[in-house]
Amino acid sequence: MTESKAAMTSSNTGKLAVLLAASALSACGKPEQPAAPPSAPVGFVTVAEQPVTLTTELPGRTTAYETSEVRPQVSGLVTARLFEEGEQVRKGQALYRIDPQPYQAQVASARAAVTRAQAAIASSRALARRYGELVKINAISRQDFENAQTTANQAQADVAAQQAALRTAQIDLARTTVTAPISGRIGASVFTTGALVSAAQANPLTTIQRLDPMFVDLTQSSADLLRLRQQMLSGAVARGGGDARVRLKLEDGSTYPIEGTLKFAAVTVDPATGSQTIRAVFPNPRGLLLPGMYVRAELVEGTQRAAILVPQRAVTRDERGRPTVLVVGGGNRAEPRVLTTSRTAGDNWIVTGGLRPGDKVIVEGAMLLRPGMPVSPKPWSPGAPKPGAAPAQGQPQPQREAK
Repeated sequence: MTESKAAMTSSNTGKLAVLLAASALSACGKPEQPAAPPSAPVGFVTVAEQPVTLTTELPGRTTAYETSEVRPQVSGLVTARLFEEGEQVRKGQALYRIDPQPYQAQVASARAAVTRAQAAIASSRALARRYGELVKINAISRQDFENAQTTANQAQADVAAQQAALRTAQIDLARTTVTAPISGRIGASVFTTGALVSAAQANPLTTIQRLDPMFVDLTQSSADLLRLRQQMLSGAVARGGGDARVRLKLEDGSTYPIEGTLKFAAVTVDPATGSQTIRAVFPNPRGLLLPGMYVRAELVEGTQRAAILVPQRAVTRDERGRPTVLVVGGGNRAEPRVLTTSRTAGDNWIVTGGLRPGDKVIVEGAMLLRPGMPVSPKPWSPGAPKPGAAPAQGQPQPQREAK
């Protein structure tokens, strides 16, 4: 009897162990439900169509407003230099003196020739008058009378020729003093006192440049210019009235304090570079701009009436090199968009395809996002703190509710 009870107890114990093992196996084989990922805090901007001023930055070189090479117009020895190199000279100011003695002698000779010709006029006219009386009484032939009149007319013409020669000699004498043809900054003197100069020489005596105002010659791609003109013809871009204003950046990165004016664009395209020359003029009262400086000019091309702007920091590139952004889609989930962009405007891209007005483009917090991830969107502004970032030192901490 005792053995029978022991066998029953052992059998019950075995069944209980089997049940516990089966329960454990069943619990191990049941999959756990994954926890939902938390929403990532992001900052977004809502895009809308708005007018934008189109500007372009072009490279260029400064050029003097006027340049004059001072050359001698008569030959001779330089007897004096009447200026300091690098100073400001005015138009008509005496710069050089050339030995005037040969030209003074030419003036004196021409003046004597005029006096001689005038004396010949008096003699020939008197002879013509006498022959006129004699021909009336047939005392001389008609041919002699006509010859006397011709001689008188030739004497009068000779006076005019000698007076012209005198004027030429006087002009040459005046040119022995070389004057400034324009006002401006004068350069180095190539010839010194005692040098022999010639009216036909190749080298100038010196050079004068007018530096106020100053020209800036810019180069623009003909393809960019063609695209702009097509946009203007279609009405997408409007050209503002009046002279276009131009801003200038100098070689050291600073901005020139005075705005310039666009003057003209060349009517031909350089076939070697495919570019067009544009000229602007800038006031230069302090002489900060010098000829030959490399500059970059920002000029206003026109206004695009309806443009969608996206901050450049929101745009990335996919594996194919296409510009993409993430937008806040349905259910507050990140949704990728492939963009079509035309150009930049400041810190923004001008988007021509891929977005519609009202789309919420993620600007802050997009680096760790994947398409389809839930987000917690908040409006973004350039000066706002990053979403989810701790408050800066000195800012009040949020108060917690007491439990």
